Amino acid sequence: MTSLLPRPRGAFPSLSEWFEGTWPFGEHNMVRIEESMKDGKYTVRAELPGFDPDKGIHVTTEAGMLTISAEREARTEEQGRSEFRYGSFSRTVSLPQGADTSKIDAKYRDGILEVTVPYSEEKSGKQVEIKVAKS
Repeated sequence: MTSLLPRPRGAFPSLSEWFEGTWPFGEHNMVRIEESMKDGKYTVRAELPGFDPDKGIHVTTEAGMLTISAEREARTEEQGRSEFRYGSFSRTVSLPQGADTSKIDAKYRDGILEVTVPYSEEKSGKQVEIKVAKS
């Protein structure tokens, strides 16, 4: 049962806070994702329910990293209890080698942001034969 009355907090979080998904040392609003690589496309699906994709969601790349960030302002119209999370949310992931950041595609539907980045599956390395001299 959930209580509407605040509990006194000690120096450490309660065991239930560890398992309820709250970061124990302050709010940590990380975007939850799914990643996949198939047919030359790296895809990241991010859970962002209730966000306005025209205002509060941003996708950026820099130095081989993809960052998804979102912001949602708290509504203060009603009094009562809210367990919704507000504020800034973000997640940064490494792009695969050979990612073509000029062709990133992002779509938002039903609370899920899907970002697709094509990448070259060609190996960019070169194998060199090592000759061993006998003495």
